[in-house]
Amino acid sequence: MAELASVVLAEDDDDIREIAVRVLRRAGHTVASAADGAEALRLAHRSRPDIVVSDIDMPLMSGVDLCAAIRADPGLRDVPVVLVSGSLMPGDERPEQAHATAMVVKPFVIADLLACVDKALQCGHEDGRPPFACP
Repeated sequence: MAELASVVLAEDDDDIREIAVRVLRRAGHTVASAADGAEALRLAHRSRPDIVVSDIDMPLMSGVDLCAAIRADPGLRDVPVVLVSGSLMPGDERPEQAHATAMVVKPFVIADLLACVDKALQCGHEDGRPPFACP
């Protein structure tokens, strides 16, 4: 059974955000969603979530910048961050440099997203550990 968690979800595509919110809520998680990284960071400061799931390419603040801001904040630095991208090229080191916990590649199967969130919640965030890839 999945660990129930509070999730901040950042995704600028309305359809993908709506589906991801619905799927995470059906899995029992509490979800606050944002259409950009800056709003997601405000939500994270306000609620101190158990996990953040963020698209990489977004307006105002990218998912990579969001992750870096979370790592720089003493109150949030241990929150696992799962980055999601359909445009990340092999060898791109930005997620590792931002200290992401995990990576999911778009398009993803819903079960893979949920499994990645569950794994990130179980493993937690550990400084220095490279992000693990989810199928």
